[in-house]
Amino acid sequence: MKHAAGLLAFIARFAILGLALAFVVSLLWPGSGERLRERFGLAAPAPAVVPATTGGATGPTLSYADAVARAAPSVVNIYANKTVTEQALRMYTDPLLQRLFGGMPAGPAYKRREQSLGSGVIVNADGYVLTNNHVIANADDIQVLLYDGRVAKARVVGADQETDLAVLKIDAGNLPVAHFQPHTNVRAGDVVLAIGNPFGLNQTVTMGIVSAIGRQLSSSSPEDFIQTDAAINLGNSGGALIDAKGNLVGINTLLIGKAANAEGIGFAIPMDSAKKVLDQIIDTGHVVRGWLGADYAFVPVAADSGLPAAARGVQVSEVYPGGPAAAAGIQPHDILLRIGDDDIADPAELRRHEASLKPGSTVDVSGLRNGAPFHLNVTIAQRPATLPDSSLDG
Repeated sequence: MKHAAGLLAFIARFAILGLALAFVVSLLWPGSGERLRERFGLAAPAPAVVPATTGGATGPTLSYADAVARAAPSVVNIYANKTVTEQALRMYTDPLLQRLFGGMPAGPAYKRREQSLGSGVIVNADGYVLTNNHVIANADDIQVLLYDGRVAKARVVGADQETDLAVLKIDAGNLPVAHFQPHTNVRAGDVVLAIGNPFGLNQTVTMGIVSAIGRQLSSSSPEDFIQTDAAINLGNSGGALIDAKGNLVGINTLLIGKAANAEGIGFAIPMDSAKKVLDQIIDTGHVVRGWLGADYAFVPVAADSGLPAAARGVQVSEVYPGGPAAAAGIQPHDILLRIGDDDIADPAELRRHEASLKPGSTVDVSGLRNGAPFHLNVTIAQRPATLPDSSLDG
């Protein structure tokens, strides 16, 4: 018995001594244990490597190079040249006279050439290019630089001031066409990339996310912007806003710059809206929209009413004299709940709905006036290019 106890004590002392020795060795020669296990075939199996995703609808991505390679060839640089007439002025030396009268002509007017920089997207194999109207407005000569270095002269097929879109036509073969599908589902938080020609630097890619959708910058317009924080600079106008797969989702159009103490606020026209404008301009040379002749606001809801803040319908804020709504008997402060077979959710939806109606058609409009229901037939007119001065903005 004593012999067995002595043997166990000896083994214990030997094990403790071995552990101490191994600890000292590991401090002096890091990694020696791993090398010994490998030598005797006792190494642990290597952990499984999970391949990184290279894109997709939801997974992270290491690079957007494939998306850019797919979309970039269809993006072009636009150089719009126009003649500007200017008058030289002589300034008064007296500060008071200068403030009262400004300058006085100092000779005959002179003309000079001015060039606007912009971008565009080839959307049709026949040579149709979408860009912004403000890029090519009043231009005498428009040159388009293609991705492969070719230069083509462009003519204006038509323009739409309402959406600030214009359609150009170039004569060239083997044109790369942007990939886009109608009714693309763009959501806030989606990764997007802007491709364009900022400051004449040629094709440049910037990345951001969709900050919001359905943005409107005018109280009376049916516009429907995608807001993004992807950098959009001078020269990007008319360029492509693409998703992480390289699909065209919008046409970059404007930004709110640092002069307004803003940063990362840019806007693009969604392709659903741009495609409608494109098709009409190709077919007829111009865009026709329906118009009810009224302006709208959200339905006011008292905080203690017990009703949800986003009440259904719109409140008529103004009726344009001589317009369809005035002729039908719609009045300010009326609550409009339904147009045709569709419920009205908010002012932006109603503006888009009326714009899609054909001028000359008749539509049933129903709502509430002082709490009492009413139904009226409104004959849709064509939306004027410039709204009357009685708009709310005035």
